[in-house]
Parts: sequence; structure tokens; C-alpha cells
Amino acid sequence: MSPILTRPIREQLEHDRVIRQLQVRYKRKHEVAINPGPEQNESVSLGDLTAYPDLVLYSQERGRRLEGTVEVETVESVTTLEAQFEWGMFSKLKVPFHLYVPGQALDTARRLCEELQLPVAEIWTYHVGLDQQVRFTQVYRSPLVVKAEAAAAARAGRSAKAAPAAAKPAKTAKPSGAARPSAPAKTAKAGNPAKAPGKAVKATDKTRPAAKTKAGRGGASKAVKRPTARGRR
Repeated sequence: MSPILTRPIREQLEHDRVIRQLQVRYKRKHEVAINPGPEQNESVSLGDLTAYPDLVLYSQERGRRLEGTVEVETVESVTTLEAQFEWGMFSKLKVPFHLYVPGQALDTARRLCEELQLPVAEIWTYHVGLDQQVRFTQVYRSPLVVKAEAAAAARAGRSAKAAPAAAKPAKTAKPSGAARPSAPAKTAKAGNPAKAPGKAVKATDKTRPAAKTKAGRGGASKAVKRPTARGRR
């Protein structure tokens, strides 16, 4: 059980509201279990110690692997005792530990993390606006978390590039010279109907007419007279 046994009612209501809003935010990438107020729904263990973080993050896979813990503090709960017992335990787990504190308690939370040498993955501040909406601001992120996320993104990029390469179909063999289709025969052009395909047959002397006639001026043909015997005398 946490050393902070009771909170003022107003702080407790604000604390639980932040937990439920963070549950919606973390649900995009994780399966989330919450422990608002006095509820003890999901716990984590380290050796003989057992604690109930405000949010417990699991993977969305079937194995339900633990992927992180989230602790939400109020002004009254940012103390040395809280940091030693809960923050110290959560930061020793082999998963990221995310800490959310009010804006006015940020300096105290940072000082406690430095004095106790607590490896916190992320520190966020929150405040409730006039519209009663909770807004979050990230003020610290561990370099180890940035490096791990960059390595995971690089692995995802390599696997994404390898997938299309494996899906490419095999190249088909080109047809050989014997199997190539023959070129289509040339056809006559539509613009010159006089030219027919192939060569035209020329008329030879044998196909010419045997007798000739002379055309006169009037167009009628005249027969050629042969000389008679009287004419020879």
C-alpha cells in the first residue's frame, strides 16, 4: 500500500480524473489497467514488494506483457517518502516509468529524482483549465527511451522494406526467335485506293491486238486499200 493513505477530497477527485483521461490516451498502444482511489485492480511486484500503480500498461498481444507503469501525483503526494517507496520501485522494473505531477510540484519532483537517482522514463505536468479539461505537457524524456524508440522504428522500417521485395513476382522468360510472332503483312494505304497489294501485271506484246486501225479526224476508222492489178500497169 502507498505511504499516501488519504488525500483531500478535491485532490482525490482531480487525481482520479487525470487517471481516467490517461487511460484513454494510453489505450491507443497498450492494454491499460487502472487503480483509481482505493481500488486495487492490478499490481506489480519487485521481489517481496507489491504495489498498485495508478496505471499499468500491458501489450495488446496475447501474452499480455508488462510494458510500463504510470504514477499520477498531487501537490500533497510529491514527498520524499512517496518517491522512495513507489517511484523507486517502479523505476527499478525493466519497463518505462512515467511520472505525472502538477505544474507547481515540478521542481520538487525533479529534485527528488536527482537526489534519489531514479531513472524515470518521462516526466509530465498537468493542469485543469477553465473548461475543466486536463492538459498535459512533457518536461523530461530519458535519452535511453529516445534511443530505444529510434532502434524500434529502424527495425520496423527494415521489415517494411523487406516485405515488398519478397512479394515481387518472378520474371517470365522472354520468347525465343522461333516463338516470336510474325510481323503482319503490309496493307495498302487507305488514302490511295488505286494501288492494290502486290505488283500489277504489265501487258506484253502477245496481249496487244493483231490488227491496227487508223483513226481519222471524225473518229471513224479507214481501211487501208491494197493496189490492184490494173494499177500495176
